[in-house]
Amino acid sequence: MSRRSLIAGIPLLLLAACEGRNRPPISAGLTTLADGTPDYATAYAPITDGGFSLPAIQYQKFDPKYLRQVVFYPSRHPAGTIIVNPQQKFLYLIQPGGRAIRYGIGVGRAGFSWNGEAEIRFKREWPKWFPPDEMIERDPSLAKYDDGQEGGPSNPIGARGLYLWQGNKDTLYRIHSTNQPSSIGTNASSGCIRMWHQDVIDLYDRVDIGATVIVLG
Repeated sequence: MSRRSLIAGIPLLLLAACEGRNRPPISAGLTTLADGTPDYATAYAPITDGGFSLPAIQYQKFDPKYLRQVVFYPSRHPAGTIIVNPQQKFLYLIQPGGRAIRYGIGVGRAGFSWNGEAEIRFKREWPKWFPPDEMIERDPSLAKYDDGQEGGPSNPIGARGLYLWQGNKDTLYRIHSTNQPSSIGTNASSGCIRMWHQDVIDLYDRVDIGATVIVLG
């Protein structure tokens, strides 16, 4: 082999070496069927969590784009960053290699939306829900929850809550699950990001306290 051929082949050898490391695939918590398609029947099956029974998600009734999946999503932000696109109704969890785990979401109605950059200060399983004063003013019947509504399937925060702060200020903005699965893919909530129970549990287990959350305007 000539010296020129040897030098020309070095980039290919380096590329082959990188590919040969066999990084584990990003599964998004999904197994696959024999034909290679995601096993959504298992991913969205009924589950018991925290002593509560959660129903299956009737995923067949939704646009497939809102189902949990790994997508090509190059980003300048490091792995572990959450990017929320309210217009498209997607939440992206950035992964290495220009990919992301994408989840379908429901977002705030016009006039209640929020955007900006924050961090996850707290994570809670089956958290209490405290309606903001402004919400109680709009709906006085919520005053009975002034001291909080205990966690459970009827609680608007649902199975998990991720609490977004800017510095020492609570934005009052949350990423949480919902007891209204049909609201995914819509503008339905009072400003917060809502997800299916099964999806928010998956997301909760993947993100760290202190993770950056960017909500696009």
